[in-house]
Amino acid sequence: MTDIAEQTQNALTRIVAERQSKGRVPGVVGAVARAGKLAWSTGAGSADLESPGVPPTADSQFLIASQSKTLTAVTIMALRDEGKLNLDDTVDKLIPGSKHEGITVRQMLSHASGMQREPVGDVWDLMKFPSRDELVDGWNDAERIGKPHHRFHYSNLVFALLGEIVARIDGRSWYESVKARILDPLEMRRTTVGMDGGPAQTGYYVPPWTDVPVREPLLDIGAMDACGGLASTAEDLAKWAMFIANPVDEVLSKDTIDEMCQVQIMADVDRWQLAFGLGFMLLRRGDRLFVGHDGGMPGHITSTFVHRDSGTAGIALFGSTSSPAPSALATDLVIKVLEDDPLPADPWVPGVDVPAELAGVLGTWFTEGSPFAFTVKNGVLQAKSPAAAEWQSPAVFEKIAEDTYRTISGRETGELLHITRTPSGTPEKLHWATYLCTRQPLAFSEINPG
Repeated sequence: MTDIAEQTQNALTRIVAERQSKGRVPGVVGAVARAGKLAWSTGAGSADLESPGVPPTADSQFLIASQSKTLTAVTIMALRDEGKLNLDDTVDKLIPGSKHEGITVRQMLSHASGMQREPVGDVWDLMKFPSRDELVDGWNDAERIGKPHHRFHYSNLVFALLGEIVARIDGRSWYESVKARILDPLEMRRTTVGMDGGPAQTGYYVPPWTDVPVREPLLDIGAMDACGGLASTAEDLAKWAMFIANPVDEVLSKDTIDEMCQVQIMADVDRWQLAFGLGFMLLRRGDRLFVGHDGGMPGHITSTFVHRDSGTAGIALFGSTSSPAPSALATDLVIKVLEDDPLPADPWVPGVDVPAELAGVLGTWFTEGSPFAFTVKNGVLQAKSPAAAEWQSPAVFEKIAEDTYRTISGRETGELLHITRTPSGTPEKLHWATYLCTRQPLAFSEINPG
């Protein structure tokens, strides 16, 4: 069941209407996706002021601008998983004409390279953007204004270069690669470079001193498409968000999406509420972490954010350059749904058997004086401290040899667990990440008193 309760839908509609009114935005679409599909959407205002009162819909295209970066990042990671590049490869290796040395793909994806924000030439003043033929020369003329990993510095130029890396490695244009690898498999049919001619939101600028909107131009940003050239709809962005929540291997594995959602650098160094992973913004609101990205082009300010734990996403599409913060609306919609109409918990499903070699391992073991409960779920060994918070995941182990397990998630991920048995086969001690685990609590002085 994916429907949202009527009372919650009414509240969501009010949130969007209030944001459109207070923000003085000509046209707005708000949407929520969960359980694998678009679950709710509404439009407010006017898609085009020449037809006032006809709001945009979930099928109306908006320029999603820098949300394009998330698709570029997923494409880069797919190439990495195919062995065609490494995250520590440098631009000068992948694009031999580059004169900037030592800038890695990882730094580029996380805005930690220190490169300047935009291409040379005051592109947002002249509205003239580099072509592919001009991109690398312009990159070479650009300034590296900071040290790598020293501080977060957002760069559209860097993501344009990532698009060029995609094109060179994949042997086709950036958009052709994104379309084949992402858009077609996910059936995102109205995600295109620029508008596709179908239903769309007209972009406006609403001046601060008047209530008369000014129509904004549609720009061709050339080789900058990989950093901000896409248009899309709430329908398509719901599919994208649900992929981020629950990846499909045809596009990218869950393990790789999880990797992309790991913090690489803190963008908000004052309150630690915004970080960047590999191409994704990581936004914290209270106890919840949201993954996604904002986008801004003349006349269009947008955002898609996913609460991956619940598989719920919010989409905010504004038709004005001077719009309110789109991430605030996107996450407000998700929070309202999670608090007022959450999906029911998954039913508990009994396991079938306990592996014989684990029978004597289960129960409480003590390490560094503290207890850990070792349990089995669906035949898999797990461990968790009784003092751990409910939201904290247990350590999960995978058998790699007789009495040897690898921690594959949770506490001490990657570390080994070794089981030592008595001559009769009873487990007498464990070594987890080399730390001794015993059935009785021991001080360090009691472990090896001699």
